[in-house]
Amino acid sequence: MKGLDFEIFTIGDSAVTIHFGNIIDESINDIVYALANQIETVGFEGFIECVPAYSSLSIFYKPQRNFGYDELKKWIESQLEVIDIQQNKEYRIVEIPVVYDGEDLDFVAQYCGLTTDEVVEIHTSALYRVFMMGFLPGFAYMGGMDERIATPRKTTPRLKVPAGSVGIAGKQTGIYPLESPGGWQIIGRTTLKLFDQNQNPPTLLKAGDRVKFVRVYRL
Repeated sequence: MKGLDFEIFTIGDSAVTIHFGNIIDESINDIVYALANQIETVGFEGFIECVPAYSSLSIFYKPQRNFGYDELKKWIESQLEVIDIQQNKEYRIVEIPVVYDGEDLDFVAQYCGLTTDEVVEIHTSALYRVFMMGFLPGFAYMGGMDERIATPRKTTPRLKVPAGSVGIAGKQTGIYPLESPGGWQIIGRTTLKLFDQNQNPPTLLKAGDRVKFVRVYRL
């Protein structure tokens, strides 16, 4: 893709990162996943895996005698010229039923100058994009949240956040797939399993999915 701004740098002796900027942007995320798909399809000797993020892609590999960093950098640049971002245009929509009774719902409403019902209405009105997976198995980082309910993380994270907790952190929203420590503002909960190692695939969501939260009053 001509005119694309990016930077390639090493992260150790067996990985590189292609960085497209420090923003949450759907068009950039499309490029990240198009490049990941291209590399995973074509591959190269020593290739291990791609790890996509919001606006960067890390590639892990086993260094080869005749294919070091300089050769890999040139190869990545050549793949960027032939990627097809149209392959990311199709997506599935996953509905998540949520009881909005989270212990931070009142705080989010007060912080944003809204009522709790207004917070819920805004949170359920959007179609969220899963930009990346991480932090915990099955944890989906979702963007596209209305800035009116953007709320910073807690200054002191909780030691235990129950599985199924729906939270807000800045302009992101997400669901804890497992009980874990966490600092997101919890506004609700779902009983859907986000991660089940006995299922194939083990995660309910994947990057590129769209998520619609649906308010329910009991689960």
